[in-house]
Amino acid sequence: MKVGIADTTFARVNMGTFAIDELKKHGSVAIERYTVPGVKDLPVACKKLFEERRCDICMALGMPGGKEKDRMCAHEASTGLISCQLMTNKHIIEVFVHEDEASDDAELAWLAEQRTREHALNVIKLMRPGTLEREAGTGSRQGFSDAGPARQ
Repeated sequence: MKVGIADTTFARVNMGTFAIDELKKHGSVAIERYTVPGVKDLPVACKKLFEERRCDICMALGMPGGKEKDRMCAHEASTGLISCQLMTNKHIIEVFVHEDEASDDAELAWLAEQRTREHALNVIKLMRPGTLEREAGTGSRQGFSDAGPARQ
C-alpha cells in the first residue's frame, strides 16, 4: 500500500513529519509527500497523489487560522476533499487543527501532533479491513480526550 501525505506551508507545525513517523512505526507502507501553500490547495494535492503517484489513501494535513475567513476556507477545502474522494473512490483522512482550538502555542503544537498521529493510526486501520468495526460507537476522538459511548 502507498499512503499520500498532503500538507501545507501555512500550518504552524510540521504535521507531515508526525504522520510519516507514525505510519512508519505501525506499518510497512510506501509514502509520498506533497506540500502545498494552504488548505484550499489540499484537494488537488490529494488528487495528484492518487493519479500521478498512485497512492491508495491520503492524509490531508492543514492548520486553518482562527478567524471566520479561515473557517470558511477550511469548509471549502473540506468540500473539495470530499469531492476528490468521490471522484477517485479513495479515502482522504482530513486532519485539520484550527488555531482557535488551543489556548496557546504549546497546546496548539501538542494538539497538531496528537491529532496527526492518531489519524495516521486510522489510516493503518483502514488499510486492514475489519479493524475499525471493533471501534464503532466508542466515541473515539483524535487529539483531545475520547467522548466515549453514550449511555443507553
